Amino acid sequence: MEESYAAQVSELLRMEAEAVRRAAERLDAAAVERAVRLLAACRGKVVLVGVGKSGNIAQKIAATLTSTGTAALFLHPSDAQHGQLGIVGREDVVVVLSNSGETAEVVELLPHIQHRRAPVIALVGNLDSTLARRADVALDASVEQEACPLGLAPTTSTTVALALGDALAMTLMSVKGLTPEDFALNHPGGRLGKRLTLRVCDLMHTDSEHPTVRPEAALLDAVREIGRGGLGAVSVVDGGGRLVGIITDGDVRRTLQRGRLADLEDLKCGDIMTRDPVIVAPDALAYAALRLMEDRPSQISVLPVVEADGRAVGLVRIHDIVRSGI
Repeated sequence: MEESYAAQVSELLRMEAEAVRRAAERLDAAAVERAVRLLAACRGKVVLVGVGKSGNIAQKIAATLTSTGTAALFLHPSDAQHGQLGIVGREDVVVVLSNSGETAEVVELLPHIQHRRAPVIALVGNLDSTLARRADVALDASVEQEACPLGLAPTTSTTVALALGDALAMTLMSVKGLTPEDFALNHPGGRLGKRLTLRVCDLMHTDSEHPTVRPEAALLDAVREIGRGGLGAVSVVDGGGRLVGIITDGDVRRTLQRGRLADLEDLKCGDIMTRDPVIVAPDALAYAALRLMEDRPSQISVLPVVEADGRAVGLVRIHDIVRSGI
């Protein structure tokens, strides 16, 4: 029985995939060119319109456009008839989705949209429909049959409409030359966004959280500063605040293991510090700092943050970067 269910699901997937393939073969090149040019030249926003399942697909396409560099929003025809049409201006482009092309709410709205001189692109399942005839550009999103066994529930038709909308959005993204950095700016909460936007200065510990000592200070002073800062390390700086080394709790531990307790009182920070440590600039990407700490034979848990003039301005820990969600 499970195999028959699997076979049915597989067949339905193949049916929808085949519908998308046929839609690609049917596309009118001239219509696609005009639609993309209208979208690329849009100086306002793209307004997606649809009812029911077509409305659901329109909302998704609007979200995809917005996240890929084209401002877009969804407008329900009923809301438009009761005041929300005010969001549509002549610098906008309206994309209307309807499988039949005769959806009453959509057809009734068309004259009001066109009165605002906003061009209309139709993603429609019937090129002989009212919507297709009245639109500035009509793209064929027709299907031979729905995947629904009853032929009633919008399934294959919505899949084709979604695929066509995604294809337009991705083409528009390419036309606009969107870079990974541009994409990241619209996705600050995602891992990619954080990797391409979050910088060391956003995560580093500075000022009172950044413990420092001088090279001539006693080792016990470094121990106290490491404990006070709670970062597992202390920056060793000269009189001008320029970094000359770093002491980590690991350095202190190894010193204690090697030396005699009687000698500890005479040890200075300059005696045990790591000279010329690995450093990072405050404007460096946090992800680059993470790679700097991890991609080495012996992992580093904390990095001194140093300005171009050599001044130590903070410390950043691997824990802070990982916790940020990069």
